Amino acid sequence: MRSLPLTLVARLLPVAVLAAAGVAMTTSDDSDTSATPAGPSPQTSAPATGAAAPRYAKPPEEACTVLPESMIKNLVPGAKPAGNELKSSDLNRRTGCSWHALDDFDYRWLDIAYDVKSVAGKGKQKSEGGSAVPGLGDDASVTEKTTDDDDQGIREAVVTVHQDNATVTVTYNGGDFESHKAADSDDIRKGAIDAAKKALAALDG
Repeated sequence: MRSLPLTLVARLLPVAVLAAAGVAMTTSDDSDTSATPAGPSPQTSAPATGAAAPRYAKPPEEACTVLPESMIKNLVPGAKPAGNELKSSDLNRRTGCSWHALDDFDYRWLDIAYDVKSVAGKGKQKSEGGSAVPGLGDDASVTEKTTDDDDQGIREAVVTVHQDNATVTVTYNGGDFESHKAADSDDIRKGAIDAAKKALAALDG
């Protein structure tokens, strides 16, 4: 009987993977939620008249429902549409969901993560690295990489979108565990961008 490569075994440990994702989400910069002293501060001035309020009050409460079921079936064949909710210590700021499955020997992983800050950014935020994705949010970029562990190729695309006080991050990767080849570059890149567009639209309901 054919044994699966160590890379696949490691990727199919959802508890460990989701725990790591939760840590990543809960250890992000919380500078905007730092404690403030009780009572008025002499240095604090009233907000300027007409100052724009943040566009988003919080991320989607049910992040696992923001992508159409047809998209999940297309991007992650064999995955349960319900997905796996990414844990966060502050659901009023961070939510997310992931889907992963092995369809025959074809493996795919997709996750989306939301981070909504309490104040809007000053001017457009810029993503570092990667290539720009025009027409998506205030600013968006996609980075791509291919890894080759234990003779198994995995191709990954990460799309980061900034819009007002929200950041949406989509990670999509995959490979063929029979041929040991990484998934097609165009498929992974396009899939990540398409998922990011749907995830961003969900912020506006």
